[in-house]
Amino acid sequence: MQIPEHYTSDILSFFDGKPLELSLYQALTVQMTKALPDDICIKVQKTQISFYNRRLFASASLPVRRKKDWPRDCLVVTIGLPRPLDSPRAAVTIEPYPGRWTNHILVTRPDEFDGEVMDWLREAYNFAQNKR
Repeated sequence: MQIPEHYTSDILSFFDGKPLELSLYQALTVQMTKALPDDICIKVQKTQISFYNRRLFASASLPVRRKKDWPRDCLVVTIGLPRPLDSPRAAVTIEPYPGRWTNHILVTRPDEFDGEVMDWLREAYNFAQNKR
């Protein structure tokens, strides 16, 4: 992964007061480093941490508009795919553009970054890499 200059301080600021979410994010990046090519660029923004190759393919964020049945503490992992996820793990799925689906997954434990989620991230990486 290509880490920006002020990455550590930006991450600590992003997750200030949210130690569980920080640990979830760290678990995500460990798994992404193992599962995906090393050309990924990370951009820490005000509301999300974005992952790019040629284009944005995934992000991590804190819930802003929490639904009533969502867990109190969680990390939202957003994955861009050419299809909606047919999984109970997808909390919200929308199609912002024809043939491009945004799938939001709520993660509450590090072990939830399993083979299924890594497969979806690989698919999103390849989808973004091959988009025109």
